[in-house]
Amino acid sequence: MTQLLSLVVPFYNEAEAIQSFADSILPALETVPDARWEIVCVDDGSKDGTLLKLVALAQADPRFRVLEFSRNFGKEAALTAGIDAAKGEAVIPIDADLQDPPELIADMVKAWREGAEVVLARRIDRSSDGVLKRKTAAWFYQLHNKLSKTKIPENVGDFRLMDRAVVNALKLLPERQRFMKGLFAWVGFRTVTLDYTRAPRAAGETKFSGVALWNFAMEGFTSFSTAPLKIWTYLGAFCAVLTFLYALYIVVRTVVFGNEVPGYTSLFVAITFFGSVQLISIGLLGEYIGRIYMESKQRPAYLIRKTYGGEADGT
Repeated sequence: MTQLLSLVVPFYNEAEAIQSFADSILPALETVPDARWEIVCVDDGSKDGTLLKLVALAQADPRFRVLEFSRNFGKEAALTAGIDAAKGEAVIPIDADLQDPPELIADMVKAWREGAEVVLARRIDRSSDGVLKRKTAAWFYQLHNKLSKTKIPENVGDFRLMDRAVVNALKLLPERQRFMKGLFAWVGFRTVTLDYTRAPRAAGETKFSGVALWNFAMEGFTSFSTAPLKIWTYLGAFCAVLTFLYALYIVVRTVVFGNEVPGYTSLFVAITFFGSVQLISIGLLGEYIGRIYMESKQRPAYLIRKTYGGEADGT
């Protein structure tokens, strides 16, 4: 029996990569037996010719469906929109830069048909990434998995296959501030992993700057763990004990040796240190309060301006 499968692809200023993406993805999809495909392309408020090229693809091939955002909402929102719109019995998010190999899709579908509900694609060689990016990614995974009860598989991105049951579970999660890697891991289900080597980008440049990656990491930490708040509680208690011991030492020294000229250096260091600790802890607390504030507004994660192409009945 032929099954409908969905590919979800976020696009943001990827006009240079669209043709090479289509030329690579379509032959890979055709190698999957007993499958019909829909390709849900989400234009995340691109400012170049991305939308025009996607619409042209949708007009030429009914398997393509294009969702145009009203503005740039970010990759997590684009993934959410594509997953929400996908109609297939299984859904595969993939990036447009072709660093995730389309040739792996056939193996993912095979594993799914053998009983897996989630098929992860794990990068075993990230030599195409810079040294700093590889190191910071490794530190992020290690730290996140130590702090959070929800463990994120290391070196696994958004490229994966999810059964319809998994997709329906994801659609039940209401949060607006979405960290998709964490949400994917949180829902669980029977999972198998396939390894692959990551290739360089086919075209264009990465849209994640150092600041964006840092903010992304903070989103991950604060979305699935309150451990940072607990750490600062323990640090505050530890500093309070040190302060008490130091005060006790000053009292004893004064009683035994008399009152000496106060040391301005030690006073300056103490004030600076504790002031910095307080500012950092307030900033961390602000991250959590900010999340509460954004969630309380209950604004949608994205707005779709228009949909192009696709087959209305999903066949």
